[in-house]
Amino acid sequence: MPLTQEPSDRWAWVEIDLNAVRKNTRAIKGLLKRGTRLMCAVKADGYGHGAVECARAMRSAGADQFAVATVAEGVELRRAGVERPILMLSQAPKGAIDTLVEYDIMPSVHTSEFALSYGERAAAAGKVGSYHLAIDTGMTRIGVLPEDVVEFRRAIDFHRGLRCAGTFTHFATADAIQDWDFKLQARRFLDVVGALHDAGCSVGLVHCDNTPGTILHPELHHDMCRVGIGLYGLHPAETTAPRVSLTPAMSVRARVTRAINPAVGEGVSYGLTYRVPTPHIQIATIPLGYADGLSRTLSGRMDVLVHGRRARQVGNICMDQCMFAVDTNPVRSYHRATPVAEGDLVTIMGEDGDERISADEMADLRGTITYEVTCNFGARLERVYV
Repeated sequence: MPLTQEPSDRWAWVEIDLNAVRKNTRAIKGLLKRGTRLMCAVKADGYGHGAVECARAMRSAGADQFAVATVAEGVELRRAGVERPILMLSQAPKGAIDTLVEYDIMPSVHTSEFALSYGERAAAAGKVGSYHLAIDTGMTRIGVLPEDVVEFRRAIDFHRGLRCAGTFTHFATADAIQDWDFKLQARRFLDVVGALHDAGCSVGLVHCDNTPGTILHPELHHDMCRVGIGLYGLHPAETTAPRVSLTPAMSVRARVTRAINPAVGEGVSYGLTYRVPTPHIQIATIPLGYADGLSRTLSGRMDVLVHGRRARQVGNICMDQCMFAVDTNPVRSYHRATPVAEGDLVTIMGEDGDERISADEMADLRGTITYEVTCNFGARLERVYV
């Protein structure tokens, strides 16, 4: 367990291992053929890990470009001194165009109205507005439809304030092996790129592989790969795990704020959904709840780690706190755990001794994906970098 400088004002925090981020970046970079660039997604505040600190770590490990989801995320990177190209993975509102131009943030483009407005503002500022052309090959989210792409480009390419710096699509099922829909999307994208070449249109950097695509489909690496969750040490699917070794960068810790031995029959938390069943049951409290990303749906269904052993969370998870139970009965030697006390360290996600609670375990219990788990934990908890 890494040593950290804990927050002074609250006994709950997130630990981010930047060495793991660098290691994962190098591991992903090692999958790419020579000359293929790596675009690192640091949207959603680095998937809850901290966009600026992670971007710096990724840059030192070989990142060529960065991807964000909002204008504000791109501005944050620029103000922090990130100079490498930044792509916004959606089309911004027209009202944000001046900010894009000022901070040199490339938007994704899929409507001519936005593209021409962007070109006008860039030209007025004495610049050329770089953009990436988004192609909808079947995910039905954003992008120009394949049959409209050449006409779309002809409608905007006359503008001196515009430059196509890239052409991309996004796969819906890149984690599936031998998937028909994936193959259809890939074929549509290759056909679009070919049609643009035939029409004499510049395509810039061609990119389509996300994290699972990068790991499972090297034939589609093209000029650049856009990687997100893998950089933070999490696999997007079981299919990718055997292909590359990744190290989770996020752990969630807290310290016990109270530990008591209630009488048998006493209830715990809102609704009193848990009652102390036997003597020698300790109920310990930690200052972490659903406002911190610990979903209330986990109530009574998850474990925490304390003294290197698992302990069951009990009662409904509150907004800012939750409780867990420790059985200290000396007769039940098989289950007996060391009593806990105020100030003892508790691991909600991460390692303690030989035990580990992973983001995958928490995601499975919640019926969601690891992306949501880490993003949720990054919402309010202070981050400590190790």
